[in-house]
Amino acid sequence: MDILDEIVAHKRMEVERFKQQMPPQQLYAAVERLMEAGQTASLRQALVRSETGIIAEFKRKSPSKGWIKEDGQPGVIPLSYQQNGAAALSILTDEHYFGGSDKFIRVARESGVTIPILYKNFVIDEYQLFQARLCGASAVLLIAADLSLRDCGTLLHTAHELGLEVLLEMHAEDELDYAALDPDLCGINNRNLGTFITDVENSFRMAELLPRDAVKVSESGISRPEVVRTLRQAGYKGFLIGENFMKADRPGEALGEFIRQVGQV
Repeated sequence: MDILDEIVAHKRMEVERFKQQMPPQQLYAAVERLMEAGQTASLRQALVRSETGIIAEFKRKSPSKGWIKEDGQPGVIPLSYQQNGAAALSILTDEHYFGGSDKFIRVARESGVTIPILYKNFVIDEYQLFQARLCGASAVLLIAADLSLRDCGTLLHTAHELGLEVLLEMHAEDELDYAALDPDLCGINNRNLGTFITDVENSFRMAELLPRDAVKVSESGISRPEVVRTLRQAGYKGFLIGENFMKADRPGEALGEFIRQVGQV
């Protein structure tokens, strides 16, 4: 069993536990009331309009590196990302492997975050989509590597019914069929989720294989401003960056300096 298989097996048990704590009908009713209040901010539009397209990630822990910033505060760092120029945010909500929580998105919203937030988790059940909508996310991540094409299509449809956009993550050429599902954004993960080996060249290899009109997002392993510039030239609009900022003493300021360097000619 590789790391992804282990995570998904644990996620199935976790979702069943969540359903015991809050029965699906109770969750669905809460989301229905929330949807009457209005729409969420568009991640797709935010990236298309942004000059840098950086999705700054609030990520306290990873399976491969352990704790990155165990004391990272969801009421402080996400807002500082927004204040320092992030086009959007990604917030890890998986607790067991990434030290995350749905409440981190709620706390970020309560702190004043208004830009789009990506619900970053291993979504395998529609129940999780309702969880994402309830806590204040704008979009959800769906991962080709842990979903069948049929299941991914079903989840994408449900997400749209809930007013959530979908960042559909692919890694290799054999997953390109998923792009035909017409997600709001097509992500290329530079990290192999089975081995956690990261190679940013993967985004360059996959760029021309994605639909021409896709809003492309490069994920993982981006640590230098010049890489963002060259990826933009290759057609990418979004750049999901987490560890590079989270390991800094002041993640928001690190983002601000990174953006300044991206803008340098």
